[in-house]
Amino acid sequence: MAPVRIPASPIAAPLFALMAALPLACAAAPFSVRLGIERIALDSPPGFGDTTELASPRLQALSETLTPASNRILLFALSDADVRSFEQGGQLDAKRYMIAVTPRGLEQVRVLPAQFTGLVADSLQDLGKPVDAGNDLIKFLASKPIGATFLVEELQKEPTAFSIMQATRLPDKPGENFWSKATPQYLCFTTTLFLVRGKALQLKVFTLYESAADADWLKTITKRWQDELIRLNR
Repeated sequence: MAPVRIPASPIAAPLFALMAALPLACAAAPFSVRLGIERIALDSPPGFGDTTELASPRLQALSETLTPASNRILLFALSDADVRSFEQGGQLDAKRYMIAVTPRGLEQVRVLPAQFTGLVADSLQDLGKPVDAGNDLIKFLASKPIGATFLVEELQKEPTAFSIMQATRLPDKPGENFWSKATPQYLCFTTTLFLVRGKALQLKVFTLYESAADADWLKTITKRWQDELIRLNR
């Protein structure tokens, strides 16, 4: 059984460098995917559009930087504003984006609670304890190595659901060098693993972090997305 892994360091920087002007036309309605004998209903939260049906090799490559190859990508969503900008040939803000995946090795089986507990335990192996960042996460991250990922908060831990928030400082943008003053960028993201109709789903939601309001948004949208997918699959 292939375990689901939480990457030690999200490869988010290429998202900003490689997303050139690609025309997008994203469906706003829920859709379904087959996982074994089950059909799982999926949808992106309001304000975001799924892009996985575009069959764009470049966009697919970008989404694959956000999850290990052992996971199957089910949904990769950008904000509606970024979708419109793409359609008009403009630049992306790329401040917020999200992805839903499932472990390839578990697509054909029904995941029991005991197996789910094993997945969570495997995912938690190298995370450590939540850091003590106080009220200034940016100050904390600025003092740490670029690219190092830290567990910020454990959001949910239940028999069939597990969610955490992590943060990192992104590498400097391409083209910047040691004599030009780079503007530091910080990324905050959630990873949520839960069972739906006996299938293991993993959601990851990303936002550039500028203030505590971004972390609040992240926690709110993560919970709403999880709750909506559970509702769609009742």
